[in-house]
Amino acid sequence: MAHTLPNLAYAHNALEPFIDTMTMEIHHGRHHKAYVDNLNKALEGQAALASKSIEQLLREINQAPDSIRQALINNGGGHANHTMFWELMAPGAGGEPTGPLADDIKATFTDFASFKAQVNDAGMKRFGSGWSWLVLADNKLKIVSTANQESPYMTGQAPILGVDVWEHAYYLKYQNKRADYLNAWWSVVNWKVVAQRHAMALAGKL
Repeated sequence: MAHTLPNLAYAHNALEPFIDTMTMEIHHGRHHKAYVDNLNKALEGQAALASKSIEQLLREINQAPDSIRQALINNGGGHANHTMFWELMAPGAGGEPTGPLADDIKATFTDFASFKAQVNDAGMKRFGSGWSWLVLADNKLKIVSTANQESPYMTGQAPILGVDVWEHAYYLKYQNKRADYLNAWWSVVNWKVVAQRHAMALAGKL
């Protein structure tokens, strides 16, 4: 079964002024589409691998043939990471989480401000391209960073929240000011979806 580019749940301009329209058009319609196209190309003739969900494919990446493993990491990771990324954002969102997710963040990171600062710090310290993540690892929340399009699934972690710090995610509006982009990004975080991912991760369903 071929992987497909997911539709956005909102218009390309819906995240303005925090994420600009042209960035969304290029990021979703070109970058993500290229990951999907190249993932399907890498899976040609690999019926067993092609039948797996993208999450399972990444969890079992070490079982993939050496000849295509890096292509699957680059493009499968890019597809999984971006599919989640679009869902984590919404117009008129932002603010702070509530309920069990908020309680878990407070218990782990002292308060929301400290949590937010640590996610931003992980994003700032990622040299070159990559992601800053909130994951569930060993049933505990943890902030990690990955290079390029590597996925937390590859190391047995469940991604709950992730922010893209590739230059193509922010350079048209923010140029080299990654910190400004990271600070603005919190204004579009869809905490309802993050909370759902948190609950699913705790239940072992993510």
